[in-house]
Amino acid sequence: MTDPDDIAALLGADGPFARELPNFAPRAAQQAMARAVAQAIAQRETLVAEAGTGTGKTYAYLVPALLSGERVIVSTGTKALQDQLYFRDLPRVRSVLGARVKTALLKGRANYLCLYRLDQTVREGATFDRAQAAQLAAIRAWSARTRRGDRMELAEVPEESPLWPRVTSTPENCLGAECPFYDDCHVVAARREAQEADLVVVNHHLLFADLALKQEGFGEILPGAAAFVLDEAHQVPELAGQFFSQSVSARQLAELAQDALAECHGVTGAIGTLLEPVEAVQDAVRRLRLALDPLPARGPFRELARQAGAGGALHDLREALAALADALAAQAERSRGLASAHERATALSLRLDRIAEEDAPQDVRWYELFPRGFALHATPLDLAAPLRAMRERTRAAWVHTSATLSVAGSFGHFARQLGLEDPLTLGLDSPFDYARQALCYLPPELPDPAARDYTERVLDAVLPVLEASDGRAFLLFTSHRALRRAAELLRERAPWPLFVQGEAPRHRLLEDFRASGRGVLLGAASFWEGVDVAGEALSVVVIDKLPFAAPDDPVLQARLDALEAAGVNPFMGWQVPSAAIALKQGAGRLIRDVHDRGVLVLCDPRLGTKGYGRLFLASLPPMPRTRALDEVRAFFRPVPAAATVGG
Repeated sequence: MTDPDDIAALLGADGPFARELPNFAPRAAQQAMARAVAQAIAQRETLVAEAGTGTGKTYAYLVPALLSGERVIVSTGTKALQDQLYFRDLPRVRSVLGARVKTALLKGRANYLCLYRLDQTVREGATFDRAQAAQLAAIRAWSARTRRGDRMELAEVPEESPLWPRVTSTPENCLGAECPFYDDCHVVAARREAQEADLVVVNHHLLFADLALKQEGFGEILPGAAAFVLDEAHQVPELAGQFFSQSVSARQLAELAQDALAECHGVTGAIGTLLEPVEAVQDAVRRLRLALDPLPARGPFRELARQAGAGGALHDLREALAALADALAAQAERSRGLASAHERATALSLRLDRIAEEDAPQDVRWYELFPRGFALHATPLDLAAPLRAMRERTRAAWVHTSATLSVAGSFGHFARQLGLEDPLTLGLDSPFDYARQALCYLPPELPDPAARDYTERVLDAVLPVLEASDGRAFLLFTSHRALRRAAELLRERAPWPLFVQGEAPRHRLLEDFRASGRGVLLGAASFWEGVDVAGEALSVVVIDKLPFAAPDDPVLQARLDALEAAGVNPFMGWQVPSAAIALKQGAGRLIRDVHDRGVLVLCDPRLGTKGYGRLFLASLPPMPRTRALDEVRAFFRPVPAAATVGG
């Protein structure tokens, strides 16, 4: 079935979903989106569809995708969403439709156990502490029973365990068909399944890694599809920047050194040849990191060049890496592992030379520092051109959807970032009754956000709201410094359980917050999106400042300079639209289903004092606004029972 009207009708009041799924509510917006997606797939068109929270966009694209008779790739923003889509939503939709369609789930290779690397780690007999030894034993036991080899199955080994990088592979250290475990390889099995499937669920990281690799002439993981559906598409511009960048990191170099030495086991004389050049690379990495220490955490390459000693340390690293590549060349024929290490060293050496030397006008060259490492990057100034070329090569339909793609009703900013020329656009409002379910509170008399005591003043304004709601709140901050300061102040003043980002893994914070029933959670960037707490546990969302991107981002700064040179006002043309989309994401945490009620507290006084404030407010769901604390208190007062009769 491919008629768009027939497909929309399946989600209607007389369709199979209404008949078979308890709690399924037919929604006109969902049907309109399904119709548009079906048409885009059939006509190979580009569609941008903003679907407000509660539209049911997942079903709106899965139904036409499963019935299109075409091969479709669905890409999501995170691995967690990918699992939810594949293990929960997709089976339900397939079952209701009775669709006999082959589906597959494909993640990046770092998510799959590598039997060769596990075998190597066990053989090395490295001295692990007790916790890591127990984790390694758990991984070994699981390796004997798992069918997919997906790390997600093994909850008892934390995601951040240092053992995972040792028992998973990277494109650089994979031995390919020459691996002794090739026939049982989980990555190969997952890719084969994906190549044979009609609908493949991937994530944006994998999609872009594959499409960027394809551009460089490697084999493709995702064979030619007729349609790509990008959910959480607002994340695409930033992710695309990562994949069209050239990068070299201290971690990549450390792993190369470690793997080169590991591959010497059982190869006579190899360690004698390689130990010295490997140690020279390790030493050069340490010395460059030390030389960069006085610099800000990130910045343009010219700052690195100005720093005393950094230029020389970078030159020494390039020399040491080239020498290691030469030493590995002499050993490459002696084992597949050493040949792989040689290829990696050569590729990293060429990339490092390119980043260090080529001051190309179309690239932004920059560095970033981590507590014990660094990364050097060359990122394209304009992503529209490579993205456009990538889409044109696929000759497929491209559907971009999210709850936050427009700014005050316009899709221009999103389309410009992705190089979309005249896409079909569809704006679908949320079915939630914001006029009744929500209230937007703009606290009066707050100082300019640059004021030194701004966070203290925000908390003074917010505490009476939290008293009215009895906690049950998210406090979202645009900086970690403000978050830490707010946590300090609240510990002295708040009677509610506090959950602070950074003090436990995100998923545990959310579980504990839900279970507490009256908690207050403080979060920065990663809590502004992809976090879903429906029901009374979350009744207030506070946003401390308008989420303008950090001014220390060298790529952003270069883009703004380029816009200015082209005669575009960079503030109104880029910074305001990007911040408006981010604000919509944060505000979207508040109302997650038809029974939710809550108050959105926007603290930034610029919403009322600056002309662009109107653009931010016009981008939010249509909820009543107030500057009166009494109205907030009234919102949270219990409704007398008599008043609810018949309502």
